[in-house]
Amino acid sequence: MGNYINPGNEGFKAIRKGIYVDKSMLIDFINSTIDISPDRMTCFSRPRRFGKSYAAKMLCAYYDRSCDSRELFDDLMIAGADSYEEYLNQYDVLYLDITWFISRARSSDRNIVANLQTAVIRELQEMFPGCVREGETYLPDAMLSVVKKSGRKFVVIIDEWDALFREAKDDQSLQRDYVQLLRGLFKGGPITDKIVAAAYMTGILPIKKYGTQSALTDFREFTMADPLILSPYLGFTESEVQALCDSYDVDFGRMKQWYDGYSFEDVASVYSPNSVMNAIKFKKFKNYWTSSETWESLKEYISMNFDGLKDSVIAMLGGGRVLVDTLSFQNDMVSFHGRDDVLTLLIHLGYLAYDAGKHQAYIPNLEVAESFKLAVQNSGWSGVNTALRESELLLNMTIEGNEDAVAAALESVHSAETSILQYNDENSLSCAVTIAYYTARNYYTIIRELSAGKGFADLAFIPFPYTDKPAMIVELKCDKSADGAIQQIKEKRYDGALKAYVGSLLLVGINYDKATKIHSCVIEKW
Repeated sequence: MGNYINPGNEGFKAIRKGIYVDKSMLIDFINSTIDISPDRMTCFSRPRRFGKSYAAKMLCAYYDRSCDSRELFDDLMIAGADSYEEYLNQYDVLYLDITWFISRARSSDRNIVANLQTAVIRELQEMFPGCVREGETYLPDAMLSVVKKSGRKFVVIIDEWDALFREAKDDQSLQRDYVQLLRGLFKGGPITDKIVAAAYMTGILPIKKYGTQSALTDFREFTMADPLILSPYLGFTESEVQALCDSYDVDFGRMKQWYDGYSFEDVASVYSPNSVMNAIKFKKFKNYWTSSETWESLKEYISMNFDGLKDSVIAMLGGGRVLVDTLSFQNDMVSFHGRDDVLTLLIHLGYLAYDAGKHQAYIPNLEVAESFKLAVQNSGWSGVNTALRESELLLNMTIEGNEDAVAAALESVHSAETSILQYNDENSLSCAVTIAYYTARNYYTIIRELSAGKGFADLAFIPFPYTDKPAMIVELKCDKSADGAIQQIKEKRYDGALKAYVGSLLLVGINYDKATKIHSCVIEKW
């Protein structure tokens, strides 16, 4: 058992001892790619704390011929697959955790790639005596020498494959050396065909692009923007989270509020795994995942000086979605050419969810929304910052029926120096009001519906079961009257959306007079 060659199954054994969600059918997918060119190369990128290392350790335990992993897998779904017995513990495994290797290197070391090859080759020489010549410095050639003697190909598993692009993001020479090594292993042709049965890389970023071409063209990529058939393995599915909540007596509704929100064509709801596990362990709902990234990095990205970026962030804070072109992103941390590149990076980092069918990005859940709030409050966006800071007070004033105070607070939001908060259309008015009531998402499901004709957006605030807040229907008007807004709610029976709700209900009518720039508000118990 080595550090890089045939690392054994201890990592996965430790995982199985804790709370475990069965993702073993990912193995069946990799089995289906073995020795099939070019399908055998898989790169599956996703954010931190989304189970990347868990999957890598599971694959090591399954393929590694130096150990017997049957007891770890016989009770999992993979045991029922036709491919299970054929490939179980049948391969030599090359396992590289690039983050771990970087952490062992000196900060001034610019020979990381060469040192990595040296370390792995040394281990090959120790584990396969007489197979690798002394003085060998090129890893693909060393692996080829082993395969010629052993007759067995390698399964190559690389965890945090993109760590060099993140940790040494400005060192292009080092990045080129690294890409050249990967190309030597995976580019195809005689060497790759002879040494690699299957390859699995995982990291946060998709494979680096040079222009429009991928640096490793033979890989099939599965990403946060387009996970394709691997979307069930991206995070926890709704049925998996429901089963965990039932088993550990945890409120599923709050779990969904905090950690759901990533949605794909094949899987409607995907949850952040680390956050779900921590909420179960500690019996508390809070920001677990993004606290590991810190809001400072998010602040850095959203504060970049690209046209439309600030307005897009504010629109999403207001519950909206924005169009994003993800194709121009170069899959690194420095090559930003516009708003779309920044938003695409945030999708891959998990700060934004992405609707591939509509090409729209949005803030997925309360956990991530909390980090956006912190980032914006520390970004010098004074008008929005004020609205966010005072949103709890506005909500309380609304519930108390303080009509004049609510109108005054909304005028303050409207006067903010941010273009999206100007009432240019129905959507921007709805966005501004949603930001003004930002704190309400801690207590409510907020539903925005754009009205037809001259009316503005209706907002339904449906309280979570664990709160004591009243439900609210908010109707917005322009150059009409707040009383008329209340009457419209009654006539259109907007309260019908709350048929299943039992409790108090507030009707809130808000009117904005364009000429005087004055808001008026009427609040009525229903």
